[in-house]
Amino acid sequence: MSVDLQDQLKNLFPDHVPEEEPEKGNDGPSYWLQDDPIICKYEKRKGKPITILEGYNGAESDFKKLAKDLKTFLGVGGSFKNDTIIIQGDYRDKIMAFLKENGFSVKRVGG
Repeated sequence: MSVDLQDQLKNLFPDHVPEEEPEKGNDGPSYWLQDDPIICKYEKRKGKPITILEGYNGAESDFKKLAKDLKTFLGVGGSFKNDTIIIQGDYRDKIMAFLKENGFSVKRVGG
């Protein structure tokens, strides 16, 4: 006979009224959105493809959070320097789809 954890806790603490778990908003990460589009462009540096995002005029902390979420979403490396996000590889289409899902307007430049 197996007794699950909830039953064990009820036996140990019969007077306890369990709290309802607070509902988490499933809105995803929220960023400061701007009217101007974020510019998404492709370059090759030292023979390797990179995708560059620039033109974000919100808080630097929001831009760093966006950079981290993009790198996690794509599973690639990258960096945040001088108000630009540099993502290793050519992921323009995926990045643009991710940004549009999060409410940004995106402008593709080059190629």
